[in-house]
Amino acid sequence: MEDYWQRAQQLLPGGVNSPVRAFRGVGGEPFFIKRGEGPYLEDVNGTRYIDFVMSYGPLILGHAHPRVVQAVMQQASQGLSYGAPSPLEIRMAEILSEAVPHLEMVRMVNSGTEATMAAIRLARGVTGRARIVKFSGSYHGHGDSLLVKAGSGAAAMGVPDSLGVPSPLAALTLSVPYNDTEALNAVFHDHGEEIAAVIMEPVAGNMGTILPVPEFLEAVRELTRHYGSLWIVDEVMTGFRVAWGGASRLFGLDPDLICLAKVIGAGMPVGAFGGKREYMQQISPLGAVYQAGTLSGNPVAMAAGVAQLEEIHQPEFYSQLGEKTQELANQLVERGRKHGMAVSANAIGGMFTLFFADRPPQNFDEVRRCDHARYRKFFHGMLKAGVFFPPSPFESVFPSWAHTHVTLDLTLQAAEHVFQEL
Repeated sequence: MEDYWQRAQQLLPGGVNSPVRAFRGVGGEPFFIKRGEGPYLEDVNGTRYIDFVMSYGPLILGHAHPRVVQAVMQQASQGLSYGAPSPLEIRMAEILSEAVPHLEMVRMVNSGTEATMAAIRLARGVTGRARIVKFSGSYHGHGDSLLVKAGSGAAAMGVPDSLGVPSPLAALTLSVPYNDTEALNAVFHDHGEEIAAVIMEPVAGNMGTILPVPEFLEAVRELTRHYGSLWIVDEVMTGFRVAWGGASRLFGLDPDLICLAKVIGAGMPVGAFGGKREYMQQISPLGAVYQAGTLSGNPVAMAAGVAQLEEIHQPEFYSQLGEKTQELANQLVERGRKHGMAVSANAIGGMFTLFFADRPPQNFDEVRRCDHARYRKFFHGMLKAGVFFPPSPFESVFPSWAHTHVTLDLTLQAAEHVFQEL
């Protein structure tokens, strides 16, 4: 693997194409994957791992599911890209609009980041306002308006979280603690007439899995309506991961715009944003809010996504996936506590996070107070035992349909040993 690592470092910043991949494997070796099948990954040395990263969420059926692979191969033989509409785009839009509440029109894009950027542009165009509200610790892609530091106190004016983000642009983003209704009320009281939109994950997944307080979701809807702001629900992670139709259907939400990606692409580069017709009709070529993409609605990506969505739309799929996910999370907590660890977990649908803390956190400040050093030791111990969990304590774990009770038992056996060593 060292040869791959040396070559990668010469040409790729940090040797990777996304920062979360910049970790060392067993014994300090680099980590390069050759193939995936079902619940397993195999590295270039031939070592197999039970995979709970699942490409950070998209692979809800597991790696290389036969139906998805067949759909991709069949479409690839007919062309990789057309630069013109295809029937598969319509089929994808039909599935999404039937499954996701209030998704009356949809525009396909190529990533979750692209979806959130376009949704924010649309909200600003519709309202004629510039400010947006996001929640501390939530990640909505690497768009300039969203790369701001998590504030302290009730709310914070945006401060660039990356070089290259102009301070005046970041200052248009207001950061509020997740699940803090009082802070949200305060920021709307001070800036309500200037706020174009609130963008939020209905279940936070990029500070670990954080469940929403019901009153908090209600407050977001009431405040945005009162002040004439749009509510953008970012379901890039939760869409079709926590339920058929996503968290919007699960919680009975009424958002104005919704962003999707990950599961709807089955591992291909896919994103989408959509929502109520009155807003989506403002997108070009119907309206004056411009958005375009050469590969948007790419037929190979559409074929993969349609195949996966059709496969998972079956009775008992989500109840069984949810039961496996909850049981794994509960058993990990039980084993950790048996060995004297302060551990807890949040789980919903097909995602969960194990926190090294006495109780599950409700916001980013509480997440930051967890024992991240111990999580990193847990991660490396599990990797050594042949189980691939997210390397960062701020990520979610993604069980798939392909994870059988055998693989779950093997995972728990590995965890028992790791907790004992910790």
